[in-house]
Amino acid sequence: MSELREGCATVSAEAEAFYTESLKLLTQSGIPFLLGGTYAVSAYTGINRPTKDIDIFCCGGDFPRILGHFQDHGFGTEIEDERWIGKVKHGDLFFDVIFNSAVAINPVNDRWFKEEHRAVICGADVRLVAPTEMIFSKSFVQMRHKYDGPDVAHLILKQHDKVDWKRLLAHMEQYWEVLLIHLLNFRFIYPTERDRVPGWLVAELLERMQERAKLPVAQTRICRGRLFSREDYLIDVTQWGFADVVGEEGTKEIPRESRNG
Repeated sequence: MSELREGCATVSAEAEAFYTESLKLLTQSGIPFLLGGTYAVSAYTGINRPTKDIDIFCCGGDFPRILGHFQDHGFGTEIEDERWIGKVKHGDLFFDVIFNSAVAINPVNDRWFKEEHRAVICGADVRLVAPTEMIFSKSFVQMRHKYDGPDVAHLILKQHDKVDWKRLLAHMEQYWEVLLIHLLNFRFIYPTERDRVPGWLVAELLERMQERAKLPVAQTRICRGRLFSREDYLIDVTQWGFADVVGEEGTKEIPRESRNG
């Protein structure tokens, strides 16, 4: 178990009171959850920055239990996207309840709870998303208006000895190129800190790249950009003829009135 630390973020007094009450209710509920987002980054790296909410991670089966628990205590709830996220609301304040990624490729499961890392957040002693899963989830946040690459680099810099690199590779097995990109990015940003990433991992990923280069180009033109951002790469699959990550060959979007025809 990692030592207890304190995570800080710049929020209003009203928001802090809401988060304090929310974390108290969550802890009292007995429902397993992990805290991620800005507060976890702060606890792991010491970086203090403003945040608009807190991010609560849970398994998919516990998602409705958490929302129901807060409904029972008079809070508003909202399911923003059935595939991965909901919200608990109090006026203009809210926090996110997350059980997957926006493109449903990294569901929260028992592996996320294998390690125990704790911090005091808004007066509550809570479990944090482990550094391994923090890197996993943030690696795919690459949108025009939001890019978590600096968080990945800072987590590697400050928590490299707490990262389970074999588990991270297992998480990203199908998306190993994304992991390689982040590791090369880290090496460029911190040239004197390269040994914080295991040599065997970089060698393994570079060997995969060399082996892949020997194979023929796939027959289906595919755009995997929508794993990073569904909006930024929408034109690729609706107008430019690329196949989406899942589904059929890229075509123009079907008009709503024709979808049930």
